[in-house]
Amino acid sequence: MTTSTQLRSCGTTAPRQASLFLVVLLAIGCAGCATVRPQADTAAAGCPRLDATYPAADWERIAQPECAGWSPAGLDQVTQKLSTMATTAMMVVTGGRVLFEYGDLEAVSYLASVRKSILSMLYGIYVERGTIDLDETLAQIGIDDVAGLTDAEKQATVRHLLMAKSGVYHEASNAGDDLASAPARGSQRPGAYYLYSNWDFNALGTIFELKTGRDIYDALDEHLVRPLGMQDFDRSTHRRTGNANRSVHLAYHINLSTRDMARIGYVMLRRGEWNGHRIVPRAWVSESTRPHTRVHQMNPERRRSGAFGYGYLWWVFDRPDQDPVFNGAYTGLGAVGQHILVVPALDLVVVHKTRPGRPDNASVSHGQFLEVIDLLLKARCAGSCAAASLRPAA
Repeated sequence: MTTSTQLRSCGTTAPRQASLFLVVLLAIGCAGCATVRPQADTAAAGCPRLDATYPAADWERIAQPECAGWSPAGLDQVTQKLSTMATTAMMVVTGGRVLFEYGDLEAVSYLASVRKSILSMLYGIYVERGTIDLDETLAQIGIDDVAGLTDAEKQATVRHLLMAKSGVYHEASNAGDDLASAPARGSQRPGAYYLYSNWDFNALGTIFELKTGRDIYDALDEHLVRPLGMQDFDRSTHRRTGNANRSVHLAYHINLSTRDMARIGYVMLRRGEWNGHRIVPRAWVSESTRPHTRVHQMNPERRRSGAFGYGYLWWVFDRPDQDPVFNGAYTGLGAVGQHILVVPALDLVVVHKTRPGRPDNASVSHGQFLEVIDLLLKARCAGSCAAASLRPAA
């Protein structure tokens, strides 16, 4: 994917034929921010051409952030903020190049619930092939669990589980969800009530393996790791885990480095395409990252004050009062600070990591991460204008 336009640093004036990207910037009231200029103007300013690209064996770096419309001083403020947090690594990609990096990008650790968003990508591949039918029920597939599911619960479909709307409130094999806030079993019909439940997500792992005949990690290796050229993936460290006495559906934790997580985000940003090759179906990228549950429908009720609705295992920005720049943005979220954030309007991917299981239990909350993103966006304007904010209005 290439473009004939080029970003320049703040303080320039855009021509009338400026791209839609400029329209988005103007829509958020960011007067004086980075604008789009024809390539000839940028070259005259001493900036290299920065057409969108894909990483090869390693990521290419942007040597002059100001040539891409970002303030080096503003990015330094992001670094200073991260140094006060439990962040172990953060990487920002725009146009397929690394704009910003912090910490050890090669260190591999587990992704927590970001694993679910990656499973969604694998689902899309096999749904398009016709191997998985989203409207098939648990009863038809033969899904059950410890002490049994009810006939009503077995009417939940694969689609309901992808939306976290199964209505099945069976205990999960691992913690880290909202099952403690679940309604009574049998009180909600499938598809009627959103609840973030590891039972749904882990059962999706079982269903994937049953329907495809593939081990999840083998499929991950074939369909994402190798085609995207991941640098640090080790298949031997991956196995399903959990307490089978609570649920037979075990968790499928995934271990990736920050720079390999960025490849996941970038192929999603490019709507499933990677350097001319189709990796994830384009229609699935759109369908899985739109809000099937709106923010005002989220449960428990405290989630309605946040920024996100829910798609197919992706968290989707959905507040009616959010800046337009976040329309269409989405993220994978994991415990203690794991994030893959995709902002299509800015051609931007942000990956953030902590080290789960640290002795000091240090973590970065979702709110703290959004504060970092606020600082990052201000670097687009060099502090000379009001940057868009991810945080909802009071």
